Amino acid sequence: MSDLCIQSAADLAQRIRVQETTAGAVVQAALARIDALDARYNCFTAVTRERALARAAAVDAGRASGPLAGVPFAVKNLFDLAGLPTLAGSKINRTLPPARADALLVLRLEAAGAICVGALNMDEYAYGFTTENAHDGPTRNPHDVERIAGGSSGGSAAAVAAGLVPLTLGSDTNGSIRVPASLCGVFGLKPTYGRLPRSGSYPFAASFDHLGPFARSVRDLALAYDAMQGPDPLDPACAQRAADPILPALDAGTAGLRIAVAGGHFAQNASPEALAVVSDAARALGVTRTVQLPEAARARAAAFVITMAEGGNLHFADLASRPLDFDPATRDRFIAGTLVPAHYVVQAQRLRQWYRQQVARVFDEVDVILAAATPVTATKIGQVMMELNGRQVVARPSMGLLTQPISFIGLPVVAAPIVRGPGALPLGVQVIAAPWQEAHALRVAAALEAAGVAAAPVAPGALQ
Repeated sequence: MSDLCIQSAADLAQRIRVQETTAGAVVQAALARIDALDARYNCFTAVTRERALARAAAVDAGRASGPLAGVPFAVKNLFDLAGLPTLAGSKINRTLPPARADALLVLRLEAAGAICVGALNMDEYAYGFTTENAHDGPTRNPHDVERIAGGSSGGSAAAVAAGLVPLTLGSDTNGSIRVPASLCGVFGLKPTYGRLPRSGSYPFAASFDHLGPFARSVRDLALAYDAMQGPDPLDPACAQRAADPILPALDAGTAGLRIAVAGGHFAQNASPEALAVVSDAARALGVTRTVQLPEAARARAAAFVITMAEGGNLHFADLASRPLDFDPATRDRFIAGTLVPAHYVVQAQRLRQWYRQQVARVFDEVDVILAAATPVTATKIGQVMMELNGRQVVARPSMGLLTQPISFIGLPVVAAPIVRGPGALPLGVQVIAAPWQEAHALRVAAALEAAGVAAAPVAPGALQ
């Protein structure tokens, strides 16, 4: 079977550009891999075959071009794709009319020449860290199909890890890009809140929701990110935010950047394995400094409160009229959100503002902070509890222990997979920067990649 989709998006685009291959051949290879392998991993909920082949023909005929011309990609099924209902992982949304147009980020990637081949599995309404979907089944980790892919963008991370496509899009509210990127061993970018427009995507908690790419290399993240930037009058969070291209600065290395490791909450809630990958990254970068993000545990608790309240409010009508059509685990959490007292929400928002100010002071002293992306490696599908540093914790929510205090205030993060020994399950680090400083995070991740410390491992079976 062709290994075209295990290559980077940048390499594929270059091969198509110099006519070593064609967009048609690359898309056909991606569709063949999906047909052959997706039953094993359960990443896709829809394949847009005819659309993709028509788009590939346009690229090969010179009617479509750009830096990603001919590169296949797929999107979490909360992105609108014209002609398909936008599922957002739910049963309820299957009764909605098909989307009339593509989400704005899909349009921007296709304007750069990329080719959408389908929609990907996720936790219902993005409320989860495992992609164990009650309606579409679990997405399986390509490195061990008995284990979770992470979530809620599990289909997006697993599709890249399995080599089904070289580039995908996901969303991140409390960790839904960074968690599956870590567990599946791929790169993921959660940009600053408001950096990439969300028009044409189904929300979870609007004051937290971010959209971003997954890929097998930092350069691919930067290519996709640059293609998707720009203001959007339909998304108030990014209406006036101009594009800030990253690719030209990607190879600048870490010169002049002050880098530290997050201690406190981020050390106490990471397993020895997770701490080891942070140590490996820090050692490669010559980092010895540790910093504390004050009240990170309380920030995570406040993030839960606000997320529950916003999500419960969004789904209140369906919770009242169609409760049995929800995934039971999701339904119960949304119902709990409708019962959160307003006093708690107000207090959580006050903490959010205080925490934002305190973390800004930390970034007066450093430019980039390293932390583990997940506390442990991928757990087994269906596993309820897990052990973390000698204590038993509930598995699903605990995968977000280290990501929620970061997205709570919308910081940009690259999740970078750190090279481990043969047969070891993947784990990643969060490369965290100050707001609007995606370039800092991507430069550090690129330096780790150049040093051979960060890399996306090839999953078993991906070369079949």
